[in-house]
Amino acid sequence: MYSRVTLLEVDTLRTSMESAEMLFCDHVLPGLQEQEGFEGVLVLSTPEGRGMIVTLWATEEAAADPGGFSTEALERFATLFRSPPGREYYRVAVAELPHSLAR
Repeated sequence: MYSRVTLLEVDTLRTSMESAEMLFCDHVLPGLQEQEGFEGVLVLSTPEGRGMIVTLWATEEAAADPGGFSTEALERFATLFRSPPGREYYRVAVAELPHSLAR
């Protein structure tokens, strides 16, 4: 399993974290779920606007966003961020998540 980690900072003077999270759930998550190799996502946030999106992928190639969906989503919502989000890729070495995280 592989992951794509996006670090971001929402401009909370313009948009609350709750609103940004709702936009992600309503407009980005459905498209992610349609991507080949998608296996899940964690969205982590602080009240101050810092956030991390960890998407999980079946293959390294899928994590690389070959169709550009995630890149386009970041561009579409660029006005929400204080600065451009950063992105890194990792091999998932260990994963143990509680079942209560599943929606």
